[in-house]
This record gives sequence, C-alpha cells and structure tokens, in this order.
Amino acid sequence: MRAAAEYPDVPGVAGTPLLTAPGWMPAAPVPLAALALEMRPSPSLPVLPGAVVPDGFGSYSEAMAALAAPAVFHDRETYRLLGFTGRRLTFGLGTYFDGIDVGEACAHEYAAREVGEIDALPLRTAVGDPCDPRRRPVNVAISTLTLRHDSESGQATFFLHWRDPKRVGHAGGMFQVLPVGVFQGSSEADFSLWHCMLREFAEELLGVAEIGAVDYAAWPFAQRLTAAARVFYLGMGVDPLTFATDMLTVAVIEAGEFDSLFGDLVSHNDEGQVLRGLPFTASNVERFVRHEPTQAAGAALLSLAWQHRAQLLKGLGR
Repeated sequence: MRAAAEYPDVPGVAGTPLLTAPGWMPAAPVPLAALALEMRPSPSLPVLPGAVVPDGFGSYSEAMAALAAPAVFHDRETYRLLGFTGRRLTFGLGTYFDGIDVGEACAHEYAAREVGEIDALPLRTAVGDPCDPRRRPVNVAISTLTLRHDSESGQATFFLHWRDPKRVGHAGGMFQVLPVGVFQGSSEADFSLWHCMLREFAEELLGVAEIGAVDYAAWPFAQRLTAAARVFYLGMGVDPLTFATDMLTVAVIEAGEFDSLFGDLVSHNDEGQVLRGLPFTASNVERFVRHEPTQAAGAALLSLAWQHRAQLLKGLGR
C-alpha cells in the first residue's frame, strides 16, 4: 500500500503496511483477559484543516451519507482510544462518524493527490503520526482471526470475509479476517472487548440480525463460546491510507465445539461473502498476505498468527 511510504519513521507490523506504535505489539500472544480497560472523559482534539468534500456538505461523513452511503452506515456511539500503556487500554466516548470525518477524508485527500487533483495533503499532514491518539479520534475495530483447530490431526482452518464494496463504508473489494467490529457496547454499561466480539461472532458467522442490549449470562451462545474459545491479543495497528485502527486477536476453537456452535455458518452476510474452511498453511498465509487484496490488518494478523502458531494452537487463552 503506497500510503505507508508517507510514514517512513513509523514501524510496520510483520512486514505488512499496517503501522504500529511502541508498546502496542507484545513479544508473544497475550490472553485477552490479561488486558485491562479503563474509561475516562474524552479530551478535546486539535483543530484540523477541513476535509476535501463536495460543495454543500459540512463534513465528509455527511457527503458520504448523501452521495455514496454503503448498506451499513450509522453514526453510533463508540469507545474512542485515548491511550495504551503496558496491558491497560484507556478509552473515552466517541462516535463512528468521528473516525470517518478524519480517516476516510484523509484517504480521499491522498487519492486526489495521486491523480493530480491537488498538490498537498494538509489534513494528513496536520494529523501527523496516525498512531498517536492525541492527534485524531481513534475508533478501534476488534479484528479476529478465527481458527478451527482439530487437535487429533493438529491441523487448523480459518475463515475470511470478502467485503462487498456496495455494502461497506471501508475497504470494499478486499479480504479481511472475521469477525470484525468497531468496539462499542450494546448498552451504556457494556464495556467489554469480549462482549463486543461475541456479538460479532453471531452476526458475521451465523447471520444473526444486529444485536442490541443483551443479557450475556442468559445467552446460551455467549456462554458456550466463552467456554470453548481460547482468545489472544497479538497487537494493534493503523491502516496507512484510512487510519482504520485494529486490535489484532485470534480465537482458537476446537473442531467439535466449532462445528456445534457454527453448524449454520453462513456463506454470505450483510457485508459480503464468507470464505470457509481455508487450511491454515504457509502457502495460504502467503497467498492472502502477499498476493490477494487483503486489508493491512488482516494481512498483519495472518502473518503474526503464523509466526506464533505453536503457542496459539497449544496454549491456554481466556
């Protein structure tokens, strides 16, 4: 991805264009439950130059909603990343369109320069280091590589999502791991990475309608998946074009439990096509990291998971 060249001093993840920051990448997989979350008031952000938007619109998200809205495009409340120290993540409140108005606008600005419509990148330049949450609103997506592991054979398979450009507002026409979802709660009190992941598993792998407020203790699927999945954090990074920020996680589920939980695994969902049962092999990882149009976060996650496969497939998670 050519946009990564704009940040020669920002490290990449596992030889991919995904950008990262010191402290975001652990040396080895970390059980998800070892991460601590803290909520604080969201501070104000620097005033940035206006985005490149058509006349008559006050923001990039407003123009996008009117002129090129994907099937799923709602300004919902999100948890905005404020800081990350050790294994403690600090969040405040934000909205989905906060990220669109900066990240997608910067992507548009970059494309306009590449085709010769403009000469400079004032908005991107003002943001500076995209991995610094003090410079821009950072909505975090939890991206999960799901591995179905057969302990008898020692083999694993994984699943990918082809994102339909008519249905999504970000990275249409590209492959991504699944499930993926912006970190947000189902209610004001729902401040949990795993709860967010549970909802996305049901929605993206089983085609369940979008889930609102839910009692996780009384939800059989949530209880069974919580008991079955070993879940690890591998790092976090930023897409150099759109500034989409992803937590990179892996969920390992033994084959029998997976088949029981996901016997009705869908081939399509609201955001695109599901590629099912891909062998987790060096050749397939290489294919989707180097040769297919895969999102930077997905490519980085596949590469990291392959590096740590022995620990992921044998270790204990959450």
